[in-house]
Amino acid sequence: MDNVRKTSYDFLAVEITWSGHACFVLKGREKTVVTDPYYPDLFGHLSPVDADIVTVSHPHPGHSYVQGVRDSPCQVTGPGEYEIGGVFVTGIPTYHDDQSGTLRGRNTLYVIEMDGLALCHAGDIGHSLPSPLIEEIGSVDVLFLPVGEVSTLGIDAAIDVVRQLEARIVVPMHYKTSSTVRQLQPVDRFLSRMGTQDVRSRPVLTITPSSLPASTQVVVLDDTHGAG
Repeated sequence: MDNVRKTSYDFLAVEITWSGHACFVLKGREKTVVTDPYYPDLFGHLSPVDADIVTVSHPHPGHSYVQGVRDSPCQVTGPGEYEIGGVFVTGIPTYHDDQSGTLRGRNTLYVIEMDGLALCHAGDIGHSLPSPLIEEIGSVDVLFLPVGEVSTLGIDAAIDVVRQLEARIVVPMHYKTSSTVRQLQPVDRFLSRMGTQDVRSRPVLTITPSSLPASTQVVVLDDTHGAG
C-alpha cells in the first residue's frame, strides 16, 4: 500500500472501538467489520452490533460467537483471500501456541485492508513470526495484539511481534480487565516493556492514512461493552 494509494483515501476514516477480549468493531465509510465476537456467558454482555463482515480467528467460544453479530454478515473463518464490498481480507495460518499447534491448535491472523489502511488482527497467535510470515503479512498500519500472556503470546514474544511488523499503531487486546472472567495478565507489563506506562485509554480510535504516527505508538482502548 504505497503513498499514492493512501493519499486517495485521506478524506476517509476508520473508527475503531473495543468490545472486550479480542472483539473490535471497525467502521469504515462503506463497511463495518467485527473481529472475534465472544459468547456472552464468558466475558459479559456483548451488545448487538450490525456488521457487513465478521472474522473468526479460531473456533473457541471466546472468539466465534458470530450469531451475536446482526445484519447477516459475511463470515470469514479461516485462511484465504477475500474481497467483500471493497474490503480485502487475507487470512494467514498461524498457531495458537509455540509448538506448531500441538497444544492449542491453529489460529488465523487476518490482514484487513479498508479505506486505505492495513489492519492486522493477530487472533490468539502463540508464537513469534518467521521471516516468510512477516513477508506474507506485509506492511501493517494498525496491529491488534494479544498481551494477556495466558494461552497466547508470552510477553517477550509479543514484543518480538511488535518489532517484527513495525506497525504504526499497536492496540493491545486479550488481557485482564475489571470484568474479565478468566485468568489473564493485565496490560501493564506490556506497556512497561514498550516504555509507555502513562498511556491513557480512550473510547474510540479514529484514523486516516495521513494521521498515522511516524513511529510505533501504543493506543489502549476502553472496553466499551464491559467485557474483558
